[in-house]
Amino acid sequence: MRIATWNVNSINARLETVLRWFEAAQPDVACLQEIKCVDEKFPAEPFERLGYNLAIHGQKTYNGVALLSKRPLEDVTRGLPEGDGDDQARYIEAVVSGPQPVRVASIYLPNGNPVGTEKFAYKLDWMGRLHRHAQTLLALEEPFVLAGDYNVIPEPRDAEFPKNWEGDALFQPESRAAFRALKNLGLTEAYLQADGAPGAYTFWDYQAGAWQRNNGIRIDHALLSPQAADLLRGVTIHRDVRGWDKPSDHAPLVVELEA
Repeated sequence: MRIATWNVNSINARLETVLRWFEAAQPDVACLQEIKCVDEKFPAEPFERLGYNLAIHGQKTYNGVALLSKRPLEDVTRGLPEGDGDDQARYIEAVVSGPQPVRVASIYLPNGNPVGTEKFAYKLDWMGRLHRHAQTLLALEEPFVLAGDYNVIPEPRDAEFPKNWEGDALFQPESRAAFRALKNLGLTEAYLQADGAPGAYTFWDYQAGAWQRNNGIRIDHALLSPQAADLLRGVTIHRDVRGWDKPSDHAPLVVELEA
């Protein structure tokens, strides 16, 4: 089972690019973020033609997450628990059925900038809610994958120019500590387990020639439960997609499980 995560930065604006990649890569499951549309505006038909089942949690203009799967999706959950009053579409989860069912979540964690504002407080609160939900999922003792745009640079090695990010919410000690605490529940970071080489970036800004200078950061992650980690066979970052016409500023990351 190849599970992809990709912040597409508007599914309708980049539909041609996204479909090109889907046709070439043929992921079994895809976790999309920042689809930037309500459910009924998601371009379902071309993906259904490719054989995908869809679960969407959209939002007008901003945010929005989706799950696409060649296998049936069951037990779909939209939004994190404890989300009273939170109308931002940032989390969707479902069980991908098959001989070895796997629970998969698509995550678009808040950016949190500027630091010192309610946006940064919301980021840390959201990470706390994710932490508590992960504890609940771990108690089920089943394979699950929490994949998405975490908007966290875990370590200096995950940025080409780490000093450039010292004032950014993505690289604050609190953000990084919350990410470590999530992993320390017993989750495996798929890329570090399968490869771990530095310089494996997943995001390059549109500004100041970041892509051409390889001024990238690694902020798209897949965290695996112990049962899913036992099934891990490899991780690939499709960085070439960032150089296509009308690209997202993120590249797809694909996790391969024996499931």
